[in-house]
Amino acid sequence: MAQDQDNTIDLPTAQAWARKWRQEEGTYNAHTDVHAFFIPLIDINQILAEGVDGIRAYLGVDDDNVEKLMLVGTRWNEEMQTQDDMLPDARDVGRIYDFTQPCPPYCGYNSSLNNLPRPTGDNE
Repeated sequence: MAQDQDNTIDLPTAQAWARKWRQEEGTYNAHTDVHAFFIPLIDINQILAEGVDGIRAYLGVDDDNVEKLMLVGTRWNEEMQTQDDMLPDARDVGRIYDFTQPCPPYCGYNSSLNNLPRPTGDNE
């Protein structure tokens, strides 16, 4: 995995993780158990330091089958009327952050939001 000490990953790694998450039938398909992510403050502070207008989160799965929430800054594109991702591509305008930890197992166990009962029926 290409990960820097400042909690960033490179674009090819992020793309691979996102592809793996989106596979309907592949070697990884257990991500339905994850219901939250812990995001360290350092990730948020580093993104804010880029001068962003917002933050977008992408879902992925790394090479160890650990669920990931990849964070990127966004900036408003007046011409297109959208929030554009600031990615380390040809424009080299942003970075992709990941030191997130999936829940479970990294949960706040005293959380009323975390401790919801699991659905039991087909329609739930």
